[in-house]
Amino acid sequence: MNRPQTIQIFLPDGSPRSVKIAEITNRVVKAILVPRNKLEYISTRNELNNVGIYFLFGESAEKAKPIVYIGEAEDCLDRLKQHNRIKEFWNYAVVMISKINAFTKSHAKYLEHIAVKQAKESNRYETENLTAPSKPFVTESMEADLLDSFDTIKILLSTLGFPVYDKVGKEQITPKEILILKGRNIKAEGDLIDDGFVVFKGSQVKKDTVPSCHEYLINLRQKLIQNEILIEKNGVFEFTQDYVFNSPSTAGGVVLGRSTNGWTKWKNKDGKTLDELKRK
Repeated sequence: MNRPQTIQIFLPDGSPRSVKIAEITNRVVKAILVPRNKLEYISTRNELNNVGIYFLFGESAEKAKPIVYIGEAEDCLDRLKQHNRIKEFWNYAVVMISKINAFTKSHAKYLEHIAVKQAKESNRYETENLTAPSKPFVTESMEADLLDSFDTIKILLSTLGFPVYDKVGKEQITPKEILILKGRNIKAEGDLIDDGFVVFKGSQVKKDTVPSCHEYLINLRQKLIQNEILIEKNGVFEFTQDYVFNSPSTAGGVVLGRSTNGWTKWKNKDGKTLDELKRK
């Protein structure tokens, strides 16, 4: 269950689009968000000269989902400088450290292990890590503390705009909340969520687009096919996993193969449109 929490975000250079330092006031984990072009600035501060884990975020023209790479380091600033030289895709880094300098190499390795494992399980982002790092030995009491720290990490990441671990599956909602879109020989199910509109695994998609279909929708459909998020099955396409679109209309346009108003096309089991349910 979610509970009310206080999160403090500090802007060290005063710019809301630059470095952000975030923390839950009564927890020991601190998150530092660094735009790639601010590496020189963050080098003048000492937050990242510390043991921790880090997340690199970016996008690719070939990928249908945003990309994340997860790692650990004894000196996170030095590691980010290495990645600045050799990794192309990322635009932002988020580094997680202990406010009381309590993380050791073993702590960081355990957090990296669970962070990669759960990122692959949640499947919200394309995970650049090819395999999950092996689990290091930690004591039972240490593992309990680290799992608590990881809960804080998940909250801070989502607060900073990177919902890597936010679950969006059909099991997260009740059947009456499911929204349905039907077309000729197809049926799709989804839901409006905090950061867009999710279409659930198993939803069907028209195989062909209409001649007037917007190029953006055609390209997005093609990207979903290339990434095997859509596969052909029984004369239509089908979602192989839950997928989050930026709006109900984009989701509906991909499903129907034409531009559409998702607010009026997605309906609940009683026939009420998303517009009636959420905007009136």
